[in-house]
Amino acid sequence: MAHEHPHVRISPIFPVTDLRRALDHYAALGCEVSAHDEGYGFAALAGIELHLVVTEGHDPLRTAAAAYLHVPDADELAARWAGVARTTAPVDTDYGLREGAHVDPDGNLLRFGSPLPSGA
Repeated sequence: MAHEHPHVRISPIFPVTDLRRALDHYAALGCEVSAHDEGYGFAALAGIELHLVVTEGHDPLRTAAAAYLHVPDADELAARWAGVARTTAPVDTDYGLREGAHVDPDGNLLRFGSPLPSGA
């Protein structure tokens, strides 16, 4: 049986080319954003914190990152993000999840999903 460690968290680090653009983008998704300095910032939503770091030579087609957000209601999150470009509506999967996705301006992927109701 796995041991619970309530003090353990994870913060994915996403490479970005322009910190201000990235912070503005994540603010549009409803995140609380802040900058540590001109090259490092934070975007937080519902207890999840992404770190955004300006990366010289970042190529969104080669060096983008990804994170999976386990959420209670994928449709609700997709509805909140619907006005932000590159958000894909959730679909039912054959492995019991309803999943959608969002890609930020630097090519970083946020996949999100919630369990399908039993028997779906």
